[in-house]
Amino acid sequence: MDKLKCLSFFKCRRKENAEVAPENLHVNENDENQERGNWSKKSDYLLSMVGYAVGLGNVWRFPYLTYNNGGGAFLIPYVIMLALAGLPLFFLECSLGQFSSLGPVSVWRILPLFQGVGITMVLISLFVTIYYNVIIAYSLYYLFASFQRELPWSKCSVSWADGNCSRSPFVTHCNVNTSINEIFQANKSWVDANNLTCINGSEVYQTGQLPSEQYWNKVALQRSSGLDETGVIVWYLALCLLLAWLIVGAALCKGIKSSGKVVYFTALFPYVVLLILVIRGATLEGAAKGISYYIGAQSNFAKLKDAEVWKDAATQIFYSLSVAWGGLVALSSYNKFKNNCYSDAIVVCVTNCLTSVFAGFAIFSILGHMAHISGKEVTQVVKSGFDLAFIAYPEALAQLPGGPFWSVLFFFMLLTLGLDSQFASIETITTTIQDLFPKVMKKMRAPITLGCCLVLFFLGLICVTQAGIYWVNLIDHFCAGWGILIAAILEIIGVIWIYGGNRFIDDIEMMIGAKRWIFWLWWRTCWFVITPILLMSILIWSVIQFRRPKYGQIPYPNWGVALGWCMITFCIIWIPIMAIINIIQAKGNIFQRIATCCRPAANWGPYLEKHRGERYENMVDSKKETNHEIPNISDSRKPE
Repeated sequence: MDKLKCLSFFKCRRKENAEVAPENLHVNENDENQERGNWSKKSDYLLSMVGYAVGLGNVWRFPYLTYNNGGGAFLIPYVIMLALAGLPLFFLECSLGQFSSLGPVSVWRILPLFQGVGITMVLISLFVTIYYNVIIAYSLYYLFASFQRELPWSKCSVSWADGNCSRSPFVTHCNVNTSINEIFQANKSWVDANNLTCINGSEVYQTGQLPSEQYWNKVALQRSSGLDETGVIVWYLALCLLLAWLIVGAALCKGIKSSGKVVYFTALFPYVVLLILVIRGATLEGAAKGISYYIGAQSNFAKLKDAEVWKDAATQIFYSLSVAWGGLVALSSYNKFKNNCYSDAIVVCVTNCLTSVFAGFAIFSILGHMAHISGKEVTQVVKSGFDLAFIAYPEALAQLPGGPFWSVLFFFMLLTLGLDSQFASIETITTTIQDLFPKVMKKMRAPITLGCCLVLFFLGLICVTQAGIYWVNLIDHFCAGWGILIAAILEIIGVIWIYGGNRFIDDIEMMIGAKRWIFWLWWRTCWFVITPILLMSILIWSVIQFRRPKYGQIPYPNWGVALGWCMITFCIIWIPIMAIINIIQAKGNIFQRIATCCRPAANWGPYLEKHRGERYENMVDSKKETNHEIPNISDSRKPE
């Protein structure tokens, strides 16, 4: 706990001398920052950022939102929200990390009062990594299950299917005529058992469960009746989870030096698969109808009058770009100081949004074909989230010639999409550890990284029990929602309103060069006014629209909801806790203490002395200190 206190955190983090220890494998002689290391190539960074931003939501959430909110009309609020909320926050975080060369916790030397915001980001990322790798484990399981001559969910198997398993509606009741000319309604199974015949037109039909749906629930998950029924650990999912963590640990064992190479495959391969799926989907019957529901003739511009559509656009942009999770700051902290973070932000954000749109064509062309061959409307087969990835799309692939091949491609794409985001989330955690314990990380980066993965694997075992999907949904419902919005709002208030937007712009110009005032006009407008208002609106709307979590039609017990509130409370409680600690440790009356904590720490500024210039020439460089005493907090602020 002492490591997180204001004094030791802001003043006592020693930056070792520039000589690199032989065991510090994540740094090489070509790095500008010999203490923390830098990306080997600019492309390593860009692909890591694209991989982090482009995740599962681009494939299984955005296409459904587009279809549900007016089709092509939805792209209008989506692009507007990108410009007003997504891009300004993305650029802010990239600049913040690159300027300071610090992770999401240590970067709050910029404003000690908000130190807890960084801790909240890291804790939420930690919770999310637990269940996110479970989703990767699902993808691994389906990937392995696809290596068969016939996909196991292509038909109702007697080993796991029940009487409701059917691709078409089936008769449950009908009227029968007895020998005494008495007509009554009977169960269809009773009618068959007694060799009777239904009266034409009297049949009562029930929609069956698709084979892929029963396979998902009964085989893949072995799903229990609810959160109360934990059941046993599903051993093959546990093995897939272990494999997922081994892949993540191996890719990150040398930090950005190893992950920066892995992303050349994991970030680019999904685009190859999406292109193949789009081409294949375009050749199928019914594909045009699916696309028309996506962004074609079925687009409904009247939907733009609905506030819910604009809320969905803002929410999707916010979560899709992964802002306020800490990962953008962590990844950008390894950039060289003079890197053009402005152009990087533009490239990554535009790539992310174009990927979402492109993925929709791959999804809806094949769902359109599925609707065509089953004689249904596209609206009856469109799903979102888990239902799309593990029920609707596998069902469609099972009905294609060469189904196993297309299934392997699809689930391998989901695997790589998930891994990229997971790499950055774990890097967020290890970067935080590195900033707090630089000497330890220099010597033991690989063991610490693998140790983190092992601990998170054990924490995730609850998510691969028979009630595992309920836990995944519970953590996602609470931890990936309000906490991130609160962190984002405080982040922009702290950096722009308290630290100072104009001062922050001066910091950015130290990296990318001076710009004319008109260049910053848009960014000032967004940072000071538009973006904070939009984020607050989304938060208020989310609070008003809050509903108790449920999975499908299965509600959560009271203790499960209470646990969810405890998780998110644990994440955000550090914001007031660290603010109070910093204020207590400051000197003077209450107003002087708060004012002191609202100024940057004395060691805030560019990490390397050669980049500080006149603006930061008086910056306290803790690596020059020989005294390991904790200094007085009143001395840890910049002079007025």
